[in-house]
Amino acid sequence: MKLYITAPSPFARKCRIVAREKGLMDRIHEVAIDPYASPEELTAVNPIAQAPALLTDGGLSLADSQLICEWLDAHGTGPRLLPPEGPERWRIRRVETLASGALEMGVKRVLELRRPESERSPSWLARWTTNMARALDALEAAALVPEPLDMGVITAGCAVTWIGFRHPDFDWKTGRPGLVALQTALEARASFQQTMPV
Repeated sequence: MKLYITAPSPFARKCRIVAREKGLMDRIHEVAIDPYASPEELTAVNPIAQAPALLTDGGLSLADSQLICEWLDAHGTGPRLLPPEGPERWRIRRVETLASGALEMGVKRVLELRRPESERSPSWLARWTTNMARALDALEAAALVPEPLDMGVITAGCAVTWIGFRHPDFDWKTGRPGLVALQTALEARASFQQTMPV
């Protein structure tokens, strides 16, 4: 299998962590790629030229981190990170969606800040920053714990580390001791240590 990634991407990191936690790294070749160059190898797997993207041994092309992670979860070993049904699935999926939302706001903020200063929108930057903070507050209120590991916890861990990495001007830690403790515990795991954003 080929997993197309960019090293700084929190969405790619999530897939890389799940692959490691599910014992699939002996079957996966990670391919670092520049999605902004729209290389043909990537667009053949994901027509919109975004990473992560997964090409399975059977030739199935999957894009979007949630879809890729669910496929990896179903095909790897060990406990499921996302139950196939029931109330716990929806609790975990809710956390996963909140953390993904925080990341999406952070990505929009990064892209806006890359524009020339004269073209930036202060109102949009303020909105995305506020939304990112609210999503983190909701994650704090969810009282997440590192064990048992699940898809929501992994996504939340990826989110806070990436936000700190990409937005050093944004204080995500103050008032969120639960998320700080979660990050500390998760970043001690081998799967997290092996996939730190650079």
